This record gives sequence, C-alpha cells and structure tokens, in this order.
Amino acid sequence: MDPEEKEMLLSFQRNEITEHLVYRRLAKRMKGSNREVLAKIAEDELRHYHMWKEVTREEVGPCRWRLFFYILVAYILGITFAIKVMEKGEEEAEQAYASLAQRWPQAQEIARDEFEHEKLLVDMIEEERIKYIGSMVLGLNDALVELTGSLAGLTFALQNARVVGMAGLIMGIAASLSMSASEYLSQKSEGAKAHALRASFYTGVAYVITVVLLVVPFFIFSSYLLALAVTLVNVVLIIYIFTYFIAVVKEVSFRAMFTEMLLISLGVAFVSFVIGVLARKTLGVEL
Repeated sequence: MDPEEKEMLLSFQRNEITEHLVYRRLAKRMKGSNREVLAKIAEDELRHYHMWKEVTREEVGPCRWRLFFYILVAYILGITFAIKVMEKGEEEAEQAYASLAQRWPQAQEIARDEFEHEKLLVDMIEEERIKYIGSMVLGLNDALVELTGSLAGLTFALQNARVVGMAGLIMGIAASLSMSASEYLSQKSEGAKAHALRASFYTGVAYVITVVLLVVPFFIFSSYLLALAVTLVNVVLIIYIFTYFIAVVKEVSFRAMFTEMLLISLGVAFVSFVIGVLARKTLGVEL
C-alpha cells in the first residue's frame, strides 16, 4: 500500500469513527424507537471503523470539528437534518468504495451497508418538527410574500424608515395570529385537535420569526432605501436557508424550489414598489 492509498483509507476510517460518535450522542437524546434506530447506526459505523482498521493497522481519532458541527446542527435544526447532511457525505464515500472493491472486498460490504441499511434506518426516524414542516412552509411563505410586498409598497408610499417598520411590525404580528388561527381551524376540520394546535404553533412561529427579520432593518437604518435593500437581502437569505433545509430533509431539488420562492417574493415586491409610487403620486400623501 502506497502512502497516498493509506492516507485515503485512514480518512475513511476517521469518518466512520466520527459518525459513530455523532450517532451515539444523538441516541442519548432520544427515546423509544428513535434511540434504537440511532444506536443501531452507531454500531454499524463502529463496525466499519474496525473493518478499515484491519487494513490500515492503525488507530485514528475522530474529526473533532465535524463532531461538534453535526451535534450543533442537530440541536438547532433537528436530528433528521443533521443525519441527512451526513448522508450526502456518505454518497461521495460510496463512489470511492466502489473503486476500491476489487482490492479490498470490505469496501463493497461497507458501501452496501451505507446505501441500504443505514438509508432504511434514517427513513424510520420520526421527529416532530419534520411532521409539521408543511405548516412551517405555509407560515414562512405567506410572511415572505405578504410582508415583502407590504414593506416595499409602504417604503415608497411613506418614505420614512421608522414608520414603515412600525406599520410592518403591526401588520406582521396581526397576520401571524390570523394565519395561526386559520391553520388551526383548517387542521381541526380534519378531526385532529392536538395536531391542529401544534400545526398552528409552527405556522405562527415561522411567521413571527420572518416578520422580525424583515422589519428589523427599518429600526436600525434611518435611510428607508437602505433599510429596504437590507430587508431584500434578508429575504434572499431566509429563502436560501429554509429552502436548503427543506431540500435536504425532503430530498427534493434545491435549485427549483429556491428559484420559485425567490421569483414569487421578489415579483410581489416589485409590483408593490410600483403600487407604492403610484399611490404617493396619485393621492399626494406626505408625512
């Protein structure tokens, strides 16, 4: 084995022990079937580590920064998201394993485990925030489209950053309560009251967070144009982050979803620009 090959195998070995520790720590946070799922994955990763150790005949430690990163992501964005992100790294490893199968038969076995067994286990994981992802999308999409358009129109109609921010905040909070109530009634009509309460909660939380991120620039900057520009940047960032989250968890096309949400939000904002300018000129409103 030449030094380059050995370094590659040691990197595979380090990945396996790192992911073993990630899954083991995540398992401690869970209960019931979820704990069993994660504990089983952790066992598989440790077995893969020892399989590579038989080849390299060396002990390697985990990658500390990756271990910290995945645990942090799991706490903030959920266990399902963290595991799906790790899966993407495993897909690249599977391709490398396939090229090594002739020389090291264990590579084929590990690749098969990663592709079939671990994928099956990950799909079994149940997490509340994933169940209500539709409600989160509803709240975020509605807040982005409605509030972006409203702030754009008010900016050119009123031309006062603080007034626009105050109006946007009032409208946004009122709209979030309205949207939560609508989601509750919609879900309750399907016969699940407990589900309806949680769905309305996630809808409202997503809406309120979006409202705060969009109106904050109007309270920070005195220039209404600069505040609007920062708000539009926030819109793009929110869409990017949330779309990436959805794309990873649901395994759908990130580019298509991101483009669609961005075009809708900015399209509504542009129309509102025009309405705000026309309203100011036509009605002659001055502050």
